[in-house]
Amino acid sequence: MVLRPLRKLAPSPEAVELYDDWLAEIGERLEDPACDRNDLCVEVLRGLLYPQLDPGVEESRLPAMTRVALQNLDPRCVTLEPEYYDEIDEARYYPRKPLIWLWQMFDRSPLGGNIHLGVLFRRVLAPYVLRRVGRNFKCFHFVEVSFGYNLRVGDNVVVHRNVLLDDRGGIKIGNRVSISDHASIFSHTHSIDDIVDVKNIETVLDDNVRITYGATVLAGVHVGVQGMVGAKALATKDVQPYHVNVGIPAKPARVKSIAPPEYRRRD
Repeated sequence: MVLRPLRKLAPSPEAVELYDDWLAEIGERLEDPACDRNDLCVEVLRGLLYPQLDPGVEESRLPAMTRVALQNLDPRCVTLEPEYYDEIDEARYYPRKPLIWLWQMFDRSPLGGNIHLGVLFRRVLAPYVLRRVGRNFKCFHFVEVSFGYNLRVGDNVVVHRNVLLDDRGGIKIGNRVSISDHASIFSHTHSIDDIVDVKNIETVLDDNVRITYGATVLAGVHVGVQGMVGAKALATKDVQPYHVNVGIPAKPARVKSIAPPEYRRRD
């Protein structure tokens, strides 16, 4: 076995200091109960996407397309998919919406691909977007959540690029979980007879679970401790602890060598 731990990297000291100061400023503003999160979102995005635009410019004199683009920075001027869901808890969602929009638009900005800054930026927002988030949360770009308030995340969780966390019915993620690129975790399902017949069911990923590249976990599935869903697999049923499930639909293919005796297969 070849162990290949990740290298420890950091940008230049000057960049680190600048990033830390900027993130601290955002964090301090979010801690203030009087902070208008919509205005904060607009201010940050305007600075990121249109730094050359004079803050004092009379917007009515700008070209229509420029005014449309500026309006799009304001969460109050856009709609997001979860807002169309009938069961939305508006009192819980709308304080989060500006930060969800800020998160998504940051990822689409020139800064979104900066791993060092991006992970720290999302870590600042996460406690205000998610129901719970543990220590050392590491989230890469283009990760999307639904409501946010139904998503619980443990310590040392890593979520890679282009992951969908559909917490409509609730997602509980344990400690030291890894979710690879292009994976999807669902917590709602539609009736095959009537698309508006929706059932919300919590999906659970226990400690040390791995959801690998492009895998899908359907609503209500429980992936047990040290369980693993293989690349491109479709988990329609529970994954037993220490088991590796692969295929469509995903079925047990092997058991990890570190599994206690009670979890080892008896063929």
